[in-house]
Amino acid sequence: MRPVLALVGRPNVGKSTLFNRLTRSREALVANIPGLTRDRQYGEGKIEEKSFIAIDTGGISGDEQGIDQEMAAQSLQAIEEANICLFLVDAKDGLLPDDNRILDHLRKRSKNTYLVVNKIDGRDPDAALVDFYSLGMSEIFPITATQGRGVKSMLLKVLNDFEQQLENATDGSAPVDEDDQNRGIKIAIAGRPNVGKSTLVNRMLGEDRVVVFDQPGTTRDSVYVPFERRGRRYTLIDTAGIKKRGQTKETIEKFSVVKSLQAIQDAHVVVLIVDARTGIVEQDLHLLGYVIETGRALVIAINKWDGMHSEDKEQVKTDIRRRFVFVDFAKIHYISALYGTGVGDLYKSIHTAYESATMKLATNRLTELLQDAVTDHAPPMVNGRRIKLRYAHAGGQNPPIIVIHGKQTEKLPANYSRYLEKTFRKVLKLEGTPVRIELRSGDNPFIKGEEDLTQQQIAQKRRIKKNRHLGKKLGKK
Repeated sequence: MRPVLALVGRPNVGKSTLFNRLTRSREALVANIPGLTRDRQYGEGKIEEKSFIAIDTGGISGDEQGIDQEMAAQSLQAIEEANICLFLVDAKDGLLPDDNRILDHLRKRSKNTYLVVNKIDGRDPDAALVDFYSLGMSEIFPITATQGRGVKSMLLKVLNDFEQQLENATDGSAPVDEDDQNRGIKIAIAGRPNVGKSTLVNRMLGEDRVVVFDQPGTTRDSVYVPFERRGRRYTLIDTAGIKKRGQTKETIEKFSVVKSLQAIQDAHVVVLIVDARTGIVEQDLHLLGYVIETGRALVIAINKWDGMHSEDKEQVKTDIRRRFVFVDFAKIHYISALYGTGVGDLYKSIHTAYESATMKLATNRLTELLQDAVTDHAPPMVNGRRIKLRYAHAGGQNPPIIVIHGKQTEKLPANYSRYLEKTFRKVLKLEGTPVRIELRSGDNPFIKGEEDLTQQQIAQKRRIKKNRHLGKKLGKK
């Protein structure tokens, strides 16, 4: 399970700067203006093989009005979504009453909170932290987000604590990997609010397990629902949140971006639902891009297809061909989750995508295909020398990763990599899954010192040197 980190604090304490540092991006706007961040910003981060999701929030103080009140609501929503709250304060300003109010709220919510004192550059760390000991936190992390000072050690401590807490947990509420084989194919139903996710889940399960509202907004928790169909096991991951009838409430909880991202990450196959009535919007493309980035197998379902005029249907199909050109490997279905039209056909595409994503690829087969592709269309010349691609092997599954070894592979153009990807996909019949090509250049062992070589390489190196020396002597004679 990937932890979700919310960055919380007063305006202008450096939350967006730290967010950019954690996600190694510039997604969040940064300026010396309080209140610049208004909406929640989500990003992925990774450090030493530990991945996480970070949420940047707007500043909160407790006395917001107008648009600031909406901004504070976004921040409070992020707190509810997060596993961990990084509570940022400003060493320059010292401890302020607003800091106390924010910490009181975090304690009332029983959130796993860490106190992070930012902007300690140019200050004595001990003196900068004196005011904040009165908050009663067991540990304080001094950092400078602009320079990255103290950020890595703080982040590793937070993530290690989270992993330890998961190991110690005994309530069984979190899904565990040891049951993975018994769950069958894990299918995440993803999409924007009110596109018909819950209706499709009900249709696939054959019962009204999900409360369906004709309004945007769903519960926050993703729930794993195992079921069987025609002797085959599946697990539906409903990003809308599945509840038993006795537990459903009339109030509609807000849609959680984080839970959707986590569900996609944990799935084998993602069924992305698009609303045919509203057409393709930017949020659909962002979600689609995230699915491809995570490498998950993909099936696209265009929902609410029933009752549309033929002209509108043709317009939607034209729009799909134009805007979904980068996912030409994914099967597209036109369905009506409400009436069940086309829903049964999704399973065939799900099976195909899953089998393609988890296919075992033999090294000799991949190398043979690589040589055929190079013969049909040779790599370009670089500085008068041809790029050489020697052999290929599998590097992973879901998505399939094909590792190609050769010389000067770092100079291989992107369009040639796409050519190789399409060739492997076509010949191996990999449908419904992205394919990743990794290029590696073989190291020349003779440019290294002997301490880094094997005995065989050392003997070969000395033999070549000896032959060259003898050749020079004979040449002089």
